[in-house]
Amino acid sequence: MPTLLSVNLNAVAMLRNRRDLPWPSVEGLGRVALQAGASGLTVHPRPDQRHIRFSDLPVIRALIDDEFPQAEFNIEGYPSEDFLALCERIEPEQVTLVPDDPSQATSDHGFDFRRDGEMLKPIVARLKKSGMRVSLFADGDGDLDAVELAKATGADRIELYTGPYGGCFDDPQKGTAVLADLGKTADAAIALGLGVNAGHDLTVANLPALVKRIPRLAEVSIGHGLTADALEFGMAETVRRFRRACGQAV
Repeated sequence: MPTLLSVNLNAVAMLRNRRDLPWPSVEGLGRVALQAGASGLTVHPRPDQRHIRFSDLPVIRALIDDEFPQAEFNIEGYPSEDFLALCERIEPEQVTLVPDDPSQATSDHGFDFRRDGEMLKPIVARLKKSGMRVSLFADGDGDLDAVELAKATGADRIELYTGPYGGCFDDPQKGTAVLADLGKTADAAIALGLGVNAGHDLTVANLPALVKRIPRLAEVSIGHGLTADALEFGMAETVRRFRRACGQAV
């Protein structure tokens, strides 16, 4: 199966929020992305609503339900009580839990499963009881013990944090080493029965090597690089370019 593409709409929302105006439309560009073959939409609502607003969530939920029922809604966030209640209200197909402080500019590390594993177990169970797939943000550093602890939480998947890989855009040799660790982490997760997603600073240029190394990579969630390319190529063509980079026939 080819790797699926979920389009992260946070950067679109951040651009919209620069003015008290309804454009660019988060719903409208989400629709364009899905029409171009994206498999889902991702958002990361933060308490200060600096990009995705809470009011966006039912709109995106309705867009998928009414027009693209085969697509998935993925909501990312720190597992506070408010976030968990939000997920239970919106009912995304997938919830991706991240360990970052709500004040952070963006996610920049995976969970410390040695420290956080026991905390995560009842949270994972609660979300799965409501029918949501649960993915946990994880460092792709080749720590096999951490992968086993992630599995022990009851999660369905891990999402490899690919920020360090994306950061090697000007250092191919380092990028090869980071990719090897990502692959080692993914191999261990898949062997344990975990699905593997990936996200952060992925581009048309670096995706093919990642997909080749992790042929069973289930899904990538991409926002910043995809939105940047959309300014040049348009959203529909950009989605098609990323889908091709994921190994999909377009």
